Amino acid sequence: MKSAPFDYVLAKSIYEATRYLAEGEGEAAVLAGGQTLMPMLSMRMARPSVLVDINGITDLSGIEENNTAIEIKACTRQTELLNSPIVKYHLPLLAQALTFVGHSQTRNRGTIGGSLAHADPASEIPLVALALDAEICLSHVESSRQIPATEFFLGPMMTVCEPTELLVSVHFPLTKKESRVGTGFHEMSERHGDFALVAAAAKIELDNKGSCIDAAIALGGVDGTPVRVTALEKKLRSNGISDNTLESAMELAIPEILEDLNPVSDQHATADYRKRIAAILALRAINDAITEAKGNIA
Repeated sequence: MKSAPFDYVLAKSIYEATRYLAEGEGEAAVLAGGQTLMPMLSMRMARPSVLVDINGITDLSGIEENNTAIEIKACTRQTELLNSPIVKYHLPLLAQALTFVGHSQTRNRGTIGGSLAHADPASEIPLVALALDAEICLSHVESSRQIPATEFFLGPMMTVCEPTELLVSVHFPLTKKESRVGTGFHEMSERHGDFALVAAAAKIELDNKGSCIDAAIALGGVDGTPVRVTALEKKLRSNGISDNTLESAMELAIPEILEDLNPVSDQHATADYRKRIAAILALRAINDAITEAKGNIA
């Protein structure tokens, strides 16, 4: 199929892009990597009146490190992230998750901002953004705002980003130097590179004595948005980390986890299957994170 007719503009700056979006009055679409948008245009699932191409905006590409956060600009390609020493060192959970995102050909074009804006509940990058307490920066022609990932995702392919706003960057806070951090990422998919049926991400911080001082656990593919497993996080924070403690925490928290999840049944998997796999993958991700964190204790 061919797309419905639309006007095309190549924005040269963030201001110009937001001006085009404002003039589009909700009928404009943003073209970054195009890995999702182009098929949607071809199948006429998307029918924008104008397509705003932001690939020529130099201010929307790159990775910057400061004292408190890693800032990744929206048009930064997934391949660049996967090969970045900064990402590998400071954001190992994101580096792990990126190996599951599509294939090398799609990662060469796909962008971090496009994945966040698309907000597929089974997508890896939104899941990591939620687990790492990222903040997403949105720009309007007259203003800008920064939204925590916990508030950004509203439902399947739905975010707080208004049609006249442009996602310009995502900020990942840095971990305190005195803590020892481990991460884990697991997913189940029909084929490598497909969207996950279920995915689990974990980040565990231990002090020098091996006690858990912080925990972040998130699941994807089990609800309309990626979800944080706060019940399990609290139990891990309130107990010392050991095999018995972990098993006890999981045993106590799993019923709460499963009760709060709302996966769908479709041609790929039933809701019950997704729930069972979610519990298994959460435990694997946590185990990996704890093992890595303990290895980082001097």
